[in-house]
Amino acid sequence: MKRLWALTTAIALATVAYMTPSGAAAEAPTASTVSTATSSVVVVDWSRIVFEAAMTDDGFVSFMGPRNQAMMHIAMHDALNAIEPRFDQYAYFGRSHGADPIAAAAKAAHDVLVAVYPAQQATLDAELATWLATVPNGSGKTKALTLGAKAAAAIVALRQNDGTNVDLFSPNYTPGTQPGDYQFVPPYDFAFAEDLRYATPFGLKSPKQFRVPAPPALTSRTYAKSYNEVKSVGAINSTTRTTDQSNYANWWYESAEIGWARVARVTTTSEELELWRAARMFALIHMTVYDGYVAGWDSKYHWDFWRPYTAIRAGDTDGNPSTVKDTTWHSYLETPPVPDYPSTHSVLGAGAAEVLKRCFGTDHVPFSMESSTALPANPVRSFNTFTQAANENADSRVRAGIHFRFATEEGQALGRKVGGYIVEHHLQRR
Repeated sequence: MKRLWALTTAIALATVAYMTPSGAAAEAPTASTVSTATSSVVVVDWSRIVFEAAMTDDGFVSFMGPRNQAMMHIAMHDALNAIEPRFDQYAYFGRSHGADPIAAAAKAAHDVLVAVYPAQQATLDAELATWLATVPNGSGKTKALTLGAKAAAAIVALRQNDGTNVDLFSPNYTPGTQPGDYQFVPPYDFAFAEDLRYATPFGLKSPKQFRVPAPPALTSRTYAKSYNEVKSVGAINSTTRTTDQSNYANWWYESAEIGWARVARVTTTSEELELWRAARMFALIHMTVYDGYVAGWDSKYHWDFWRPYTAIRAGDTDGNPSTVKDTTWHSYLETPPVPDYPSTHSVLGAGAAEVLKRCFGTDHVPFSMESSTALPANPVRSFNTFTQAANENADSRVRAGIHFRFATEEGQALGRKVGGYIVEHHLQRR
């Protein structure tokens, strides 16, 4: 667990710096430089603030960070649509005509974060004060403060006891002993957060709504093909993984809730997305990310499939003549302590990309950005479409040696289903 915490803390420190070297797309300015009644900067800036709050709290080690991101953005969306109902609300259904939208959105975000991160209230109060200073005093501001508080309280109440706060060490989990069963991968001697699979989704009907089909049989050609691919390109000393594949294996290694929130901030800013649309998009993305975790965990622990590290070292036990064991094999990057199938990183990337392209109305939104886990030689990557980014995100897990190809393919299929369902059933245009 110490190494897991160390990895996530390193990601936190690198990401919170928000470096913008030559060629990288800078993130949006904050309240001190931009504030208009229709500016999406308030949404983008509070996306940054909730990120920093989650990092300060536990470095995104637990799933409270993704959950709180979704709660905050839902509250902002609900507050805005109480003022001018353009999209369906989620938790708060009141009306407050004449309330200032910037003040209402900032207050809603602030109050959610104070509720879930009470130790950080002083910092959050200062952030709110900065935003409120951009709004003239008067009845609109007064109404906005009341509205924001109500919108925040509604989502906080709704998500009480939602099953997110689970024991990360999974004390009731026992690894299997048969070929194909997940077994602990060094340096970890536990399976991570098994009970998340029982948490309450934001948008899905249940965690198992889109449970993936069974993984391929160990004796199948599909399994052998994936086995030999990851054995070759995912090895720590691979001679078949290209320099660029190593670059993007590292670049996409950071947590998906960090990376895809940044994609949303960068593209919202570059495309100058209007406030109501931005608030809806961020809420849908973070609902999808959280639900993608829950749905992915349901499938992972249902099928409980072994990782490449275990499989390749035990290749003589799977009954497949096309899989040759290698007891010295190591993955290029460290394997997380959860079952292989499906790749949840692929779920989240495909799900977020599905939401982004539906909310923008096109897949073709070029962007460039950094990653906190990038190698120094390749700090910035550029993409022409969200699908291109999601595909590279999924492929990176094979190049890292931590997932089979079929795990990433089914992960992407699951992510598209989760993202599509949430967009089609929540926060619909009125």
